[in-house]
Amino acid sequence: MQVHNPMRGHIVISNVIEEEIERLVNQLASFRVVVFFEENFKIEHAKLVAQEAYISESATKYIIIAAVELTSVAQNSLLKLLEEPPKNIEFIIISPTKSNLLPTVRSRLPIYKQKHSHIVEDLNINLSRLDYKEVFDFLKKHSRVSKNEAKLYVEALFFRATVIDKLILSQRQLDNFDLAYRLLDLNARVQSVFAMLLMSFAGERS
Repeated sequence: MQVHNPMRGHIVISNVIEEEIERLVNQLASFRVVVFFEENFKIEHAKLVAQEAYISESATKYIIIAAVELTSVAQNSLLKLLEEPPKNIEFIIISPTKSNLLPTVRSRLPIYKQKHSHIVEDLNINLSRLDYKEVFDFLKKHSRVSKNEAKLYVEALFFRATVIDKLILSQRQLDNFDLAYRLLDLNARVQSVFAMLLMSFAGERS
C-alpha cells in the first residue's frame, strides 16, 4: 500500500544563505522556484508568500523563504500554510540558526543542516531507478562511515527520496527510515542499516 508522505517541504540551517539559495535554485532547475529573501522577514513578507502560495499551479512550485531573522508574528501567520500547503506547493525555509524559528514552525517541517546538502550531492543516485548493482556499490563505498556520519546519510537519503526524486514512500519505506535511526543508536552495522533502506527502493522496481 502506497501512502503520501505528509512532509511537503523542509527547513535548511545554513549561515551562507545566498549560496544556499543558489544551490537550491540550481538543484530544482526543472521546477518553478520563487524566492523571498529578506534580512528581517516580517508580516508584510509573509502576506506576499501567502499570495504566491495560493496562485494555482499544475506542477510543483517551490517557495523559498530565506532570512537572517524572522519575526514571530510572520511565522505564526504562516503556520496554517506550512501545515496544509495548497496543491503542488512546497516550502523551503532557510535560516542561519534553528533558534530563529518557533517550535511550532520547526515541528511542521524536517530540518536539514548545510552539511547534509553536501552529502545529498555526494549520493549521486536516483532512488526511483535504483538497481541492485548501485545498492552494492553504495554499500562498498560507505562501509567505513561512523555512526554519526551514517545518521547524516540516512537523513540525506530521506531528503533525496522525498524532495529531489519526489517519491511517494510506502509505509514500509517510511518505517525503515524510523528503524534506521534506532538501529544506529543500538550500534548496528552501518552496512546492514544502509542495505535495509536501499533494498526497499530497489525491491520496489521488481
